[in-house]
Amino acid sequence: MSQPHKPYIPASTILPEITVKAIILGIMLSALLGAANAYMGLFLGLTVSASIPAAVMSMAILKLFRNSNILENNIVQTAASAGESLAAGVIFTLPALVLMGYWTEFNYLETTMIAATGGVLGVLFTIPLRNALIVKEKLLFPEGLATAEVLKVGNEGGGFLKYLVVGSVVGGAVKLIIEGFKLWGGHFEASALIKGKGFLYFGTYLTPAVMAVGYIVGLNISFLVLLGGVISWYIAIPTSIAINGVPEGTDLMDHAGYLYSSQIRYLGVGAMIIGGLWAIISIRSSLGSAVKEGVSAFKKTKDHTAAVLRTEYDMPMQWVIIGIGVLLVPIFIIYYREIQMLEISIFMTILMVIAGFVFSAVAGYMAGLVGSSNNPISGVTIATILSCALILAALLGTDSPVGAASAIMIGAVVCCAAAIAGDNMQDLKSGYMLGATPRNQQYMQVIGVVAAALVMAPVLNLLHNAYTIGSAKLAAPQATLMKSVAMGVFGGELPWNYIYGGIGIGVLIIIIDQVLARRGSNFRMPILAVAVGMYLPMYLDTAIFFGGAVAWLVERYFKKHELAVANRTNSAIETPTAGVDMEMRKGNAEKAGLLFASGLITGEALMGVGMAFPIWYYDNDEVMKLTDNPLPDWVGLTVFIACCAGLYYAVVKSK
Repeated sequence: MSQPHKPYIPASTILPEITVKAIILGIMLSALLGAANAYMGLFLGLTVSASIPAAVMSMAILKLFRNSNILENNIVQTAASAGESLAAGVIFTLPALVLMGYWTEFNYLETTMIAATGGVLGVLFTIPLRNALIVKEKLLFPEGLATAEVLKVGNEGGGFLKYLVVGSVVGGAVKLIIEGFKLWGGHFEASALIKGKGFLYFGTYLTPAVMAVGYIVGLNISFLVLLGGVISWYIAIPTSIAINGVPEGTDLMDHAGYLYSSQIRYLGVGAMIIGGLWAIISIRSSLGSAVKEGVSAFKKTKDHTAAVLRTEYDMPMQWVIIGIGVLLVPIFIIYYREIQMLEISIFMTILMVIAGFVFSAVAGYMAGLVGSSNNPISGVTIATILSCALILAALLGTDSPVGAASAIMIGAVVCCAAAIAGDNMQDLKSGYMLGATPRNQQYMQVIGVVAAALVMAPVLNLLHNAYTIGSAKLAAPQATLMKSVAMGVFGGELPWNYIYGGIGIGVLIIIIDQVLARRGSNFRMPILAVAVGMYLPMYLDTAIFFGGAVAWLVERYFKKHELAVANRTNSAIETPTAGVDMEMRKGNAEKAGLLFASGLITGEALMGVGMAFPIWYYDNDEVMKLTDNPLPDWVGLTVFIACCAGLYYAVVKSK
């Protein structure tokens, strides 16, 4: 029989949680991390959880005050991490409206309202699921557990802030040198034709932030992302070139890039579609139980918090129901302002709230299994947009001028809700481990969502004016994907053969993953990781894999030393406490590595946003350029390898 959960701070202990300084700091960090993640998501197409960097920043700042506590720190990171998650929901979808020409810029009112309403709905939808997924199902929520451990270490003393700071400086400096000063290029690429037919390619991106993403997600996921790139660039593109050749007078890399962007990447689209559907199918039983309990909780509108422990207080259900009802009004108004069709706007609102609740539940459950960074938000969003587009096409006709945009707008609210739902559940898991009051966290999550929503439109407009969303400098791969799916249904431009091919590849990978699961293998093959790799450019896949390789080397280092300690302990040369010391060192090193990698990402992202200001002001993307003769690409490759080595040694040599 399992032991009852014992929180770090007992339920009988009352500590200040929502304070004035916590609210102000949470708002500031939410806006800051939201802006940083907006840039990183538009640039890379991937986002990572900001809960741990937010927790470390919070600890560092709150230590300047005389009175602060671990639950106050947890409240700050709860609000701050909302900005990162909301940014993912926004940048995966709304830029598609600009890319398709429906918007010429990010309208402040519409962007803010879609982001805020979607995000707050994500908070409200998950409130009735907290008890089912965290308390009863006891899902792992890996990033929530890690955040709780970081907060405990900070509460008990630990100098981890330096790793975040050093990583941020390195990440920002390399970004400035490459994209600002333009001392060397951002890519290292080489390609060749073998006997006039076979195509061989190698490439990697040269900023450490992409590598850091691979470090955080680990070798398994990084390898699968690379596998997706191998399918596209080592199988599909060479096969096409071998069959059709290269047009005379066309550069080899240019032709390969054309094949990738116009045809091959849609293999990833098909794989993402089947991946999103499989994510729902694979958890249907447990998810059904959780949703059933959540619906039951919605019916209990009376506040019973006086009869339960403080650590079980949730936002009153009558407030949740009223909040959802109130939020449907601005969503309907936004849809009606844009579409100008009453019946279709009502239908879109109803469709959104149903899809929003279902996919928020899916996102919350999947976050409990694989974490927020690996949550298949893009897959479920594609499934939402595709299904909504097909329904709207049946109602409006495939020649409707507003059909594709309508599908994107539904998907945008659902995506924001799902992204926040996964993050909210991670934060509530942290609070569950620490002994926080769930209701206070839910209030702060709403505050964090609104704070981030208020800055999204200005940040997106700044980035668009400086770099042009959809260009090589800010490719917005996820939004481009959403646009292609929505417009393909209405314009008939989708290369369906490649999408079907991607679905077939996805089914094969799912079957392999299920075989691995039945054999109890530690190596798994989640389809969405492969699908992302198929869709991203190969040089990004490679850089992510390098990060995963560094994580594997770190793990191998500690396994080797654990074995050595065990052998010495068994020989009575060392005391039995040596193994405990090694385990503590390993835990501290894991935190140091996670913070250093998070710093690399945060520093580059913030530098990207910062550089956008002079580029926008002078209307010149070379305003900071120092030379017309950049250094050879091998210089950048050397610096990139040095960053990989620096991350490795920062972890294994950490105290």
